[in-house]
Amino acid sequence: MSTSSSTEGGDGGGGGGVGGEFEGPSSSRSRRRSSNGVWPEPFVEALAFQVAIDASRSIGRLAAAQALFNLFQVCSTWLAVSHSELLWQNLTRRIWNIRNLLRNTWREEYIYRHQTANNFQLGRYVYTSLPFVPSDRNNNNDGLACRRLALSDHYLAAGFSDGSVHLFHLPSRLQFAPFYPQHRDRLGRFSCAVSGIILSDAQLVFATLDGDIHLVVINGPNPLRRVHLGDVVNDGALVDFTGCNQWWVGLYAGVPGRAFHVWNSETEELVFVGGSLTDPEAVMGWHLLNELTALIGRVRVTSHESAVACTNLRVMVFDLRNEGIILGDEEFHRGIIISSFDANNDESMLIMDMRGGASVRRVSTMEEVCRFTVRGASQRGILGSVNGGYAVMCVGGVIRVWEIVHGEYLYSFRERIGACNAIVSDERHVAACSADATIHLWDFGAN
Repeated sequence: MSTSSSTEGGDGGGGGGVGGEFEGPSSSRSRRRSSNGVWPEPFVEALAFQVAIDASRSIGRLAAAQALFNLFQVCSTWLAVSHSELLWQNLTRRIWNIRNLLRNTWREEYIYRHQTANNFQLGRYVYTSLPFVPSDRNNNNDGLACRRLALSDHYLAAGFSDGSVHLFHLPSRLQFAPFYPQHRDRLGRFSCAVSGIILSDAQLVFATLDGDIHLVVINGPNPLRRVHLGDVVNDGALVDFTGCNQWWVGLYAGVPGRAFHVWNSETEELVFVGGSLTDPEAVMGWHLLNELTALIGRVRVTSHESAVACTNLRVMVFDLRNEGIILGDEEFHRGIIISSFDANNDESMLIMDMRGGASVRRVSTMEEVCRFTVRGASQRGILGSVNGGYAVMCVGGVIRVWEIVHGEYLYSFRERIGACNAIVSDERHVAACSADATIHLWDFGAN
């Protein structure tokens, strides 16, 4: 097993020197002067930041808290730095990749994220299944096939083969609303199947295989609307769709030279079309409109304005800001299990080959961080997901967890869910949908 313990899978790279990326303390903040007239707090604050980052990178994100605890014991002046909101804000952003404050203070936010990650490490969770009645709009039970799942802080969205998306409110565990887009004349039995979901607490965006993109503002007065009209003849099938608060990215198969479509999510304007990643799978793209075949490819967006996509033999990283400039391109002769491929906002991606060899790599450099072996790789229907600290793999109805700094196997979930169609994870939740359309939810939230 090859590992790289000097870098942490969920970290975006380190700033050199003490406080390399530390945002300096506010000059308006009152500080106590030491007896010799020196103002030590800014320097201690920067030191505390760097000590925590170094521990996170070399050992793992949970190690940062112990490193800070040791540093704060030096003296009362150093302990006083533990009350700096700016320090906790910088640490929460850097270690947990959290930009928005959801609790009363940044210190409370950091503690909550640490405790939740520790629950993930130890397998402490609350399990529930989400009750809902799936639609069957085509009378062939195709609507029972869950195609995509997406999570936000307060919602879970599930997209099905009949084009419907069901939204659930996570705090109450209740269905919030179903959405049924108005479909056009079909070019195939599954042309309206959901191929991707982008979810935030403010809005839901989803796409279908025929290339249509729909948007609804959650809790807004306006109904679901179509923001992009797909053109299957000229673009092929939209096999995967993802994005963030700045970009929407579609992966197409069916027409050579048009693999990637990129939209500005604020203006809803198409800003780039190009790429040849799925050219060898062009014919398979057309088959998707009529058959529930194996996945052709996946695409994910990272927090650094780049995207990574794969087919069963190739992984490509490209720049979203500069018209799809290719940043990395690698072929995998052993083949890739596409359903196990995933990437997170911390720029870590999960790849597994046909022999069960899984690796976590940095998106920006394709550098391998760790490797581990997944038993049962010969089985069909292997699914994978990765968050900032852990890889979650579903094989034969059993969900297993690895940490992604050293590739250590941790545990398997107690619940067996049988054949699984989709899985997703974030820093707090894991959700999966089994073949009987039951949506399973595991909550690691710190309580």
